[in-house]
Amino acid sequence: MRTIYVSVIKITHMKYLFGTIFLAFILSSCKNPKAKLVDNTYADSLISHYTPPQQVKDNEKEMEFWKSRIDPQQPRQVNESKYAGTLITRFRQFGDINDVKQAEAIYKTVNKTFNNTLASPFVALTSSAMLQHHFAQADTLLQAAKKIGIDGFTDNTLSFDVNFELGKMVAATYYLKQLRKDKDYSYEFRQSKMDHFNANIDSAISSMLKAASLAKANPSLRGIALSNAADLNIHAGDLQEAAALYKQCINLNSADFHSIMGLGWIALVHDKNDTLAEKLFKFVQTKNRLPDPLFKLYQMAQGRGDKMLEKKYAGEFVTKATDTLYGKMYNKYIIEIYTGVLNQPAKAEALAKNELINRATPQTYAWYAYTLFKNNKNDEAYKVFEQHVSGQPLEGLELYYMGAMMKGLGKGYNANEFFKAAEKNRFDLSPAMAKDLEADLAE
Repeated sequence: MRTIYVSVIKITHMKYLFGTIFLAFILSSCKNPKAKLVDNTYADSLISHYTPPQQVKDNEKEMEFWKSRIDPQQPRQVNESKYAGTLITRFRQFGDINDVKQAEAIYKTVNKTFNNTLASPFVALTSSAMLQHHFAQADTLLQAAKKIGIDGFTDNTLSFDVNFELGKMVAATYYLKQLRKDKDYSYEFRQSKMDHFNANIDSAISSMLKAASLAKANPSLRGIALSNAADLNIHAGDLQEAAALYKQCINLNSADFHSIMGLGWIALVHDKNDTLAEKLFKFVQTKNRLPDPLFKLYQMAQGRGDKMLEKKYAGEFVTKATDTLYGKMYNKYIIEIYTGVLNQPAKAEALAKNELINRATPQTYAWYAYTLFKNNKNDEAYKVFEQHVSGQPLEGLELYYMGAMMKGLGKGYNANEFFKAAEKNRFDLSPAMAKDLEADLAE
């Protein structure tokens, strides 16, 4: 509840006083940080009445149609590529990484059939590489597509995406400007990402909501934008708005497992209801095959204070997420666990160093600096910080890392500045980090 409009005509003094008190009560209850945002009844209904949405059924029909048109004896482009596209859609719905691998194999076969003369398979493989966080590889594939020839819209959108992830912000800004003239969904979505990178969180939320409003006729695209807007509101600390947006997403798509886990996260960090959070995370685990629910369950156990359960889920997550099938999708989260509960800083350092080959950004350099620090390589850690991290925009996790590192290096003032910045994004942090941050700021 944001604004309440009240119209009162010819009221007595007593009625006015009562209305004022009542209005104050309503407003205070809306802003009460202890008010529960995720209702048990709503969550139970969500789980018990779950049915796959229409878009899932539609994709299954498309998949069967295009698969039936493929003739292994006479390989072509259209049928194979359409079928591969439905596999990617199914991956986005249910998280089976084998769907991505199968789609990639199809695109590579098309490339082979046509002697690498078609741009479209390279474009598709670029997007697939991005999904798996193979950003350097995505750049190579995109250049191959450009050399053959692609339309301006595809060029600008993919070029922004690749350069943004590689940390090449000058190039990313250039391609964003090329998209600006249309001010469509693609532009607003990417403008939001750039605003977020530049720490303009209000603008990021505004642009993402504009993207959602431009996709009213497409429930899938609208849901993606709204869930991203919800994530941004968690980043900004407005969990009430985030919860409302996640619920909108679930209304649009009952299989929006990201939003369901988002509600679970709010139940954990805001409502302090680890039981409900666990229920939602475990529900998603039964429907989606990605490692994400295991990471959330690790955080849930951490928030509950159950050390044994925390270590159990952390180990299960790392075992699954380090499978080569997932590429580099989970390096950020694996590093957190290696430098934390599993206490394997050498593995964390190796992973962070390898990530720099994939994308050298202030964020990934912050991971590397922190892992060096955790391995008692203080001089190296501080040198990496000075050369690649200092003065650069960072998010909550990296701000916390740099604060912890500065504290360990005896640089109290710098540590406190990083901790104060991280506190603004405290709901992005795992519960143990948030607790440590609170203690550090209280010193």
